[in-house]
Amino acid sequence: MTNKSIFKCTLLVLVLSVLASSCTTPKNITYFQGSENADVFEIALAENNVIRVEPFDKLSIMVSCKDAKLAQMFNLHVFTNSTSQRTGYNGTENFLDYNVGYSDGINGFTVSADGTIDYPILGKIKIEGMTRSEVAAFIKGEIMGRGLIKDPVVTVEFLNVGISVLGEVISPGRYDLNVDVLSIVEALSLAGDLTIQGNRQNIKVLRKEGDKIKTYVVDITDTKNLVNSPAYYLKQGDIVYVEPNNIRKRQTTNNGNSVLNVSFWVSVASLLTSAAILFKR
Repeated sequence: MTNKSIFKCTLLVLVLSVLASSCTTPKNITYFQGSENADVFEIALAENNVIRVEPFDKLSIMVSCKDAKLAQMFNLHVFTNSTSQRTGYNGTENFLDYNVGYSDGINGFTVSADGTIDYPILGKIKIEGMTRSEVAAFIKGEIMGRGLIKDPVVTVEFLNVGISVLGEVISPGRYDLNVDVLSIVEALSLAGDLTIQGNRQNIKVLRKEGDKIKTYVVDITDTKNLVNSPAYYLKQGDIVYVEPNNIRKRQTTNNGNSVLNVSFWVSVASLLTSAAILFKR
């Protein structure tokens, strides 16, 4: 074999290798691998992962009943800029007129370090560890048990409880929790999903446990790893961080990632042109 033939073969192998590497679709971008149709994966019961009240949480607790003035005793007063009158259904065949105030902020009950709140009429009550529905049921039971209101409706919402999603996602930021259970997949959906540069195999969840921060690593390309992770369901205050993949990391260096550089493709085009000219001779 002549030197020219050897050079042609070497050049052909190089070109094919470059094209193959540029066209390959990596498996590490596909979610939920290892699961097929009708596969079943056991996960922790959702009831065990419901968002529960913790010290320093802030809650909105509203009591309503047929007698609006009677219910006002249990609701915090909010200083408003203006008011308007609306008509609302009160759970019976009758309709009520009530004033709606517009405020620069929302007043609420802040849970103290010992897990209690100082609630109007009822006094200090301990609600740490309860879910929203449990807090509502407890307050309703106390109001009815003391003969204060016969038919109260208690609504509880978190005001400052949320999770943060950072890193390689479409819309990083802090997201308020308006549900009782939230999975990491749902949190990533709230953030608009991962960018193509996000590392789907090494998503970190930072969680405060007592006076320490614990890190969990979640792989959303592996279904079994995902559902078995203690961080599959998130808790208030969790920080979800999607780190960049290797390609993205290399782009931050001076050399960058040659596969995505314009100069790389110019070199490939030049190489192909040279090969075509050579083979025509």
